[in-house]
Amino acid sequence: MALTAVAFAGSAFAQKVDLVRNDKDKKVEVKIDGKPFTAYYYPGEQKLKKAVLYPVMTAKGTVITRGWPLDPRAGERVDHPHHVGIWLNYEDVNGNDYWNNSDAVNHEKRAYGTIIHTGITSVKSGKDKGELTVTADWVDKDGTLTLKEVTKYTFSGKGDSRIIDRTTTLTAVLPEVNMPDVKDGMYAIRVARELELPSNKPEIFTDASGIATKVPALNNEGITGNYRNSNGIEGETVWGKRAIWCNLTGKIKDENISIAMIDHPKNVGYPAYWHARGYGLFAVNPLGMKALSDGKETLNFKLKKGESTTFRYRLVIASEHLKDATLNDLAAAYAKTE
Repeated sequence: MALTAVAFAGSAFAQKVDLVRNDKDKKVEVKIDGKPFTAYYYPGEQKLKKAVLYPVMTAKGTVITRGWPLDPRAGERVDHPHHVGIWLNYEDVNGNDYWNNSDAVNHEKRAYGTIIHTGITSVKSGKDKGELTVTADWVDKDGTLTLKEVTKYTFSGKGDSRIIDRTTTLTAVLPEVNMPDVKDGMYAIRVARELELPSNKPEIFTDASGIATKVPALNNEGITGNYRNSNGIEGETVWGKRAIWCNLTGKIKDENISIAMIDHPKNVGYPAYWHARGYGLFAVNPLGMKALSDGKETLNFKLKKGESTTFRYRLVIASEHLKDATLNDLAAAYAKTE
């Protein structure tokens, strides 16, 4: 059997991946080695303003994503209701905010865009990987089509590890699509309370329109998270730093867990800036240079009609605390993919 991208899991063999389409509940369920892993969930713009992967579990069945607002759990934070599962979007596309769009925070100060799931192109199960290809439309506040999206997910597992490769191509429909430098983007996961970083003070986070969200201080018992990036920087100081990868480690009950996100050298802005917060938002933002570099760099990314750009990210979920050398090997292998 050929080695796969999950070769770091010792001598374990690649596991069978089953994708089960469930049109009634608007999701495609992903099972690895016969056990639930995640689901591509597209309930529609009245419930979510984008499709997401939710929930997400380790190989041992531990849920690593926050439950609120879809499935609240005791002790969770109840901020940022638009942070659900794993997603990809951006705060400013031709002046429309796709990131913060939620019925719970919708505000007249801001024009909100919506990403509408438009179809499932391909669903493939396999003995060592599963593949799902989907399409979506990015529409502005008036319903005007701005970007066409095609996304391919590749799911794989080996031993106590899981990998999600996401490849998203966005194509401009309007004469010009502007995505200026802002902090809220782009590929992200909102994690379970136990994987947050301990904090003893409340915070207030403000978006580009000046809309503030309060994040209260909570009991830190059992809160175990810590970030570390490919340059050896740790804790909340990974925010606003460039890196090839960033790794969030922590513990839920007696299970050591790593969630590592890896950038791809073909992405615009590589190596990207990281928008990783201690309260459980873990994101990479390749387009937010000015906001994340404190004005030292500017990108102001644009597409003209018919032009495309592709974003590629690898997410590794392991029931262990992954070492730098392992992540460097994974990043090197990922860099060789298309």
